[in-house]
Amino acid sequence: MAQIKTQKEFEVANQRINELLPLTWGDDVPADSPENIELALLTDLVAEYEDEHVVIPKPSLIDVIKLRMYEMGLTQKKIAEMLSISTSRISEILHGKAEPTLQTARLMCQKLDISPEIVLGL
Repeated sequence: MAQIKTQKEFEVANQRINELLPLTWGDDVPADSPENIELALLTDLVAEYEDEHVVIPKPSLIDVIKLRMYEMGLTQKKIAEMLSISTSRISEILHGKAEPTLQTARLMCQKLDISPEIVLGL
């Protein structure tokens, strides 16, 4: 099977995937339709290229806290209460002006289900 070797090929393959997606939606499209087969092949090629060439940076603690706040419907006040810290302290953490203490970091891992690696910046 061919491989995607250049950024241009990668972009063309992604464009074709975007064209195929609407054609493969729905229960009335057979799994062995030409569009589904082409889509499966292209997505495999794109995934292989991405694994080798596309670096996805690790999320920052700030981004993960904000995501958890959104997912859990929390305000800064509520998250501060959960972590047993002041609202000004969570604000400082969210603005990158302060780091969480070890106790706060533990609570972030437990109550917000944030990986210790992210909390510790590893």
